[in-house]
Amino acid sequence: MSKILVTGGCGYIGSHTIVDLVENGFEVISVDNNSRSTPRILEGIEKIIGKKIKNYKVDLCNFDDTFAIFQENHDIEGIIHFAAYKAVGESVAQPLLYFENNLVSLINLLKCVQEFDIPYFVFSSSCTVYGNPDQIPVTEQTPPKPAESPYGYTKQMGEQIINEFSKASSTRCILLRYFNPVGAHPSILIGELPIGKPANLVPAITQTAIGKLPLMTVHGADYPTRDGSCIRDFVHVSDIAHAHTLAIQYLVNGQSTKRCEVFNLGTGNGVTVLEAIKAFEKVSGVSLNYVIGPRRPGDVVAIYANNDHARKTLGWKPRYNLNDMMETAWRWEQRLEADETFYQSMPVDLN
Repeated sequence: MSKILVTGGCGYIGSHTIVDLVENGFEVISVDNNSRSTPRILEGIEKIIGKKIKNYKVDLCNFDDTFAIFQENHDIEGIIHFAAYKAVGESVAQPLLYFENNLVSLINLLKCVQEFDIPYFVFSSSCTVYGNPDQIPVTEQTPPKPAESPYGYTKQMGEQIINEFSKASSTRCILLRYFNPVGAHPSILIGELPIGKPANLVPAITQTAIGKLPLMTVHGADYPTRDGSCIRDFVHVSDIAHAHTLAIQYLVNGQSTKRCEVFNLGTGNGVTVLEAIKAFEKVSGVSLNYVIGPRRPGDVVAIYANNDHARKTLGWKPRYNLNDMMETAWRWEQRLEADETFYQSMPVDLN
């Protein structure tokens, strides 16, 4: 049984990936300093999988503490690296915080990969690396455009660092570029915990529907799209999680012929913001209180994935449709309202 280290294991995608890895026979350890997450999520993970997960409460920007994890676990075969700050607006206001946290943590991890000769490394990247693309859908060969934020630059730089590292190392690396992860695990025991006012569409929808937010603004309805609102590629978080398991299996089974390989993770279906709202209203039975506002600076007009490479090479096939995404997101929001201790266990200064 291969042992996999998941960084950011208490986060949104990290927690779902731990579940998927364990369900597919992997042994997992987690590292998460809980600066942007709550250890309560581990309870949900453990209820789903029926076993305890060891989490190291370590800041990956501290090299000695990070190194100690590998000294204690000589049998780590692969790493899936999620741990990062990810709020676009905050990155614009505090660029140095983002460059330091997201890049120093990555470099420290790669130093340990080199020192302990870890054979496999999977990186959590993003469609933000494409910027505002000239053509859609985007493929893995679509040239990256300048990033829209310091957060986006940390993903572009992270990819470049890993790509150059892989040329000088025997470690096989995979970069997974996600589109818009949404929804919650079907058990509704784990899901997304946005910090402060949500910047992403689906938490904004669910929080408005339940009354946490009084009103939701749709940013622009005059774009050159079928209904005037932006187009995005929403993908269920459990489908994203499973792609990480498939990526690790692909590496462990020796199927990779490249030192560093890139995969898009999206459904390939472009959905407008207004279509997403309608889908939510249909599954929830709630009429959403929203207004049309002006365009938001930096918003990409339309982006969705060509996922042929992940389908053909990894055997990845998204299982959940838009209604499933909205239904699980809504049930998770209802659960959070019933159990406010989740938010009470979040970092106080971030709420």
